[in-house]
Amino acid sequence: MNAQQTEAVLPPDAHGVRQLDFRALGTTCKIKFRQEDERKALRFAADALGWLGNFEAKYSRFLPDSIVSRINAAAGHEWVEVDAETEQLLDIADELFDRTQGILDATMLPLLQVWNWKVVHEKLPEQAEVERALSLTGWEKVQRRAGEVFLPESGMGFDFGGFGKELAVDAIGKIAREAGIEDILIDLGQDVLAMGGNGVHPFWHIGIEDGNAPGSCWGGLAISDRAVCSSGNYTRQFTHGGVRYGHILDPRTGWPVNNGMQAVTVVARNCLEAGIYSTAVFVLGPQKGLDLASSAFGAEVCIQTDEGIDGSRDFGKWLVQSA
Repeated sequence: MNAQQTEAVLPPDAHGVRQLDFRALGTTCKIKFRQEDERKALRFAADALGWLGNFEAKYSRFLPDSIVSRINAAAGHEWVEVDAETEQLLDIADELFDRTQGILDATMLPLLQVWNWKVVHEKLPEQAEVERALSLTGWEKVQRRAGEVFLPESGMGFDFGGFGKELAVDAIGKIAREAGIEDILIDLGQDVLAMGGNGVHPFWHIGIEDGNAPGSCWGGLAISDRAVCSSGNYTRQFTHGGVRYGHILDPRTGWPVNNGMQAVTVVARNCLEAGIYSTAVFVLGPQKGLDLASSAFGAEVCIQTDEGIDGSRDFGKWLVQSA
């Protein structure tokens, strides 16, 4: 099922909240929002799903006709023409690489292919495979000129999964504002943007998943006009030879992160900010991660490590007793 195949928008509950459940960008998604007018509610849902469908068709590396797949197929052979929207996406990738000290790198596709989750739980990749994949990564290798992009080595490839969902969440938030919707909770695979309130409170409740007990929450947040993103290896992991491996890769080593981090939650002004810092902090580890996040204006961070829970000074203002 893709973003354009979905159940109908549910009727409003006792607090006027409608819900839309669907799958998009390879994950489970839901949108909760308050809109009394049935026609306007359906129009918003159609616009949001239509935008998502177009975005996925254009930038998913899993679709052979996407611009990303065309760029990847041409790696080492030829320049590929790109439109203004794709140029903007590449500009964002360039900025995020710099802001995260190289942690968010859109050229990590070779590493993602080596760590194919369909097979690695049975057999770990050889170090030589990892090193070969590492040799094909590095944003600094990407060549660009006006309206064109070139990946200079065969086997290189883009994957925008590190920030694509976050961009999509923010885009749906913009569509909602343009539709006059003030109260909305957008959740694309646990990348969340909350605006307004839930009809009972002037905010939305969001749980903070416990990295040591997946499926349960150690606390909750009361959020309005902010985004929340979490990173952790507690949902996608496997154990091999007594060692636990998660799905988040360190682009410096080519191996899954193994630094004592269990989970990172970031509250920020938009989902892109929250997402990039939750990932970067998780990879960099407690001290370097918090140091990086301290430079992000308006972002508050909470980390869960093997030793406990810590975070930035103002993260606590969003906490509630339960979610």
